[in-house]
Amino acid sequence: MKISAESIWGDLVRIRESAPLVHNITNYVVMNPTANALLALGASPVMAHALEEAAEMVTMAGALVVNIGTLSPPWVQGMHRAILRAKELQIPVVLDPVGAGATPYRNRTLRELLEKGGADIIRGNASEIQAMVDAEATTRGVDSSAAAEESLQAAQSLAERESCTVCVSGAVDYIVDGAQVYRVHNGDPLMTRVTGMGCTASAFCGAFAAVNPHFPAAAAHAMAVMGIAGELAMEQACGPGSLQLHFIDAVYNLNREQIAAKWQVKP
Repeated sequence: MKISAESIWGDLVRIRESAPLVHNITNYVVMNPTANALLALGASPVMAHALEEAAEMVTMAGALVVNIGTLSPPWVQGMHRAILRAKELQIPVVLDPVGAGATPYRNRTLRELLEKGGADIIRGNASEIQAMVDAEATTRGVDSSAAAEESLQAAQSLAERESCTVCVSGAVDYIVDGAQVYRVHNGDPLMTRVTGMGCTASAFCGAFAAVNPHFPAAAAHAMAVMGIAGELAMEQACGPGSLQLHFIDAVYNLNREQIAAKWQVKP
């Protein structure tokens, strides 16, 4: 699928018109900013991780986003149930492998989630994507210690192995699906100084996947909107704190003209 300013705008309009429910099983650190960003986008967020309702909540959702940032055994069980139910109902699943490679428990959890359910989109930073392919790779907490360019081959291997779309965040975002590669050049370096921006990107991938069944395009559109909103926010921000504030406003107010002027997605 060819990406254009109009295709990005078209998906954003569909989100605003349909307000898809995005079910997030995410981490404590990012629940509030992720929910606010999804609301600004036009989606409807729900943060439900309890084992007793995880599978039931999925039945109402347009997409499921699973984020392993703050793991605990009950949450992992809820993730398993939610993913299995989503797969039964053919609801898109986005997996955010936060901190992949940091600990054996984290690696095992990712492996089991993929083996038992799988994902339609995996979105992570370069180190996380490399760690999912190379057992010897390590990550520094949840920050990337590798450039996105270096992880392109790993992303292609992971996409082939898991039969899914892989999105690698970085100075340039890479969206990989088989032989297809999209490169999103939007964004600002200061976005890396705001916690939860990557988790927000995964949530946006879920919102766009809820309205666009072509998952590589959905991920590319999501990352373009993230990047464009970040650039617009930086026109008013004077540091990470104000960037976060203006980012939410930029997402909420984003229009066709801004997308047409700023989008930078290349094959």
